[in-house]
Amino acid sequence: MRLDHTGIAVRRIDEAIAFYTNVLGGKLTERYTSEKPGVETHIAVIELENQVIELLEPTSKTSPIERFIRQKGKGVHHLAYEVDDLLQTIDDFEARGYTFLKDTYRTNPFGRRLIYMNPAHSQGQIIELCDYPDKKKEN
Repeated sequence: MRLDHTGIAVRRIDEAIAFYTNVLGGKLTERYTSEKPGVETHIAVIELENQVIELLEPTSKTSPIERFIRQKGKGVHHLAYEVDDLLQTIDDFEARGYTFLKDTYRTNPFGRRLIYMNPAHSQGQIIELCDYPDKKKEN
């Protein structure tokens, strides 16, 4: 398991992109919007040397990112960890008594499968587990 990216909740994604690219020297590598229920977010991926930042701006009042910002403010939303096989890892963790927010399981437009763990297990920190099944096929 390795840190894949840090998700950061923001109010204005264009301003955040400008900061991470112009000030910190990052490179915008992906940008898309997901209007799926339970997501409803503008997403921008910034690469900085050996780090990846995922900027998250809510697109509606019902977005989980909107709810997060109202409750906790802008800032780190989640830490994402890449695993070798997401489905196997979910099974392994559940066998040990850990639970997941099942409605968060999805595949993003770039082939990353992901799910969020129940934050009750991590002292309230949101943890995403993810994998890249298409990347394995290429190797």
